[in-house]
Amino acid sequence: MKVKNLRKQAELNGRTLKPESLMMSYGFNPEWSENAIKCPIFQTSTFVFSKAEEGKAFFELAYGLRQAEPGEEMGLIYSRLNNPSLEILEDRLTLWDGAEDAAAFASGMAAISTSLLALLKPGDVVLHAEPVYGGTDFFLKNVLPRFGITAESFSPTLPADELLARAEALGERLAVLYVETPANPTNHLVDLDACVAAARRAGSAERPCRVVVDNTFLGPVFQHPLKHGADLVIYSATKFLGGHSDLIAGAALGSKALMKEVRAMRTFMGTMCDPNTGWMLMRSLETLKLRMERAAQSAQIIADWLREHPQVTRTYYLGHLEHDAAQQDIYRRQCLSPGSMISFDIRGGEAEAFAFLNSLQLIKLAVSLGGTESLAEHPATMTHSDIEPATQREMGITSSMVRLSIGVEDPADLMADLAQAFASVEVPAEAQYDAVI
Repeated sequence: MKVKNLRKQAELNGRTLKPESLMMSYGFNPEWSENAIKCPIFQTSTFVFSKAEEGKAFFELAYGLRQAEPGEEMGLIYSRLNNPSLEILEDRLTLWDGAEDAAAFASGMAAISTSLLALLKPGDVVLHAEPVYGGTDFFLKNVLPRFGITAESFSPTLPADELLARAEALGERLAVLYVETPANPTNHLVDLDACVAAARRAGSAERPCRVVVDNTFLGPVFQHPLKHGADLVIYSATKFLGGHSDLIAGAALGSKALMKEVRAMRTFMGTMCDPNTGWMLMRSLETLKLRMERAAQSAQIIADWLREHPQVTRTYYLGHLEHDAAQQDIYRRQCLSPGSMISFDIRGGEAEAFAFLNSLQLIKLAVSLGGTESLAEHPATMTHSDIEPATQREMGITSSMVRLSIGVEDPADLMADLAQAFASVEVPAEAQYDAVI
């Protein structure tokens, strides 16, 4: 691929273009591919060197055998290392978060596991907020210990001074402070400024503690962890970035220096995204802001309606934080929108939640989120089923909780479906109304 003048592509008449404008062309010149308006899929495993010396030079850079000369770039070698489709995708992924570099992965869990393994070694500790996605929870608590790495948890509502004390007590053993905010599925917010302060206090220049943030729930449109001092931001690109429930992918973004470590681990683990999926992600990025804004508008209407419904005892939604000053303060500082994820407790328990889910028609009963279609699921027995019930309750995950991912359908139609599903549920006589917050 020819050298790209990305700075020039990002500016027009002295104006820095917005990400939603750059998604159509950034990083690609139609002249490179027969003047095609869209970047083609480079469906190839390997690339031809013009001469042996060129191949040698590329491999020296790829394996870190020497530093690049001024203006020198590593050329294309093999699609496990680099591929034109993915390079262009990664250039575009950096724009929303203002990151220096990005890497695309085969799944969200591939991004999480590869990134953590790149940053951790035996004897290290990961301090993580909970709840997190069930797969992440299992990786932290069951996989990393096999490599001599300890995972310790903290509540997302832990006061900043107590988090600082936890980090100080761990000292240089603390290598990663990992948070998912908003949390899946409770929508609890974690204070990123407090996390960064704690990590900096625990780490040192020789042994830094990295702050890694899973930003999947709000996506790069509604929250920017790197601007709060986080070192690495991670996405399940399957969700809002992909947005059409037709691909599996992940992404990690950060500084060039940190991403060099992550990319090296990705190369040897073979967890990179394939070219076809990369092309599909580029398609989806063009409408990311439109989709997320439309879904968020609908979610606001639906969440307000749910809060008033007699069969709903509690809503978990970022637009309903007026009774929690601490969470509201975090929201004001680091979130740009409540997003389109809503969880709620139905009056009753698992039986009533299942009856409700089984009656939905327009909203589909399926895991995942962030697609154009609305989805509903039962976290306690589905996405977070690998977490012990007692631990679920400590995290705030109840047997009566239903999680909704609101899509781009008409909100009145979605509420009509929710209403008929509620009507099909026999409300237990002994159930008591709880305060709705």
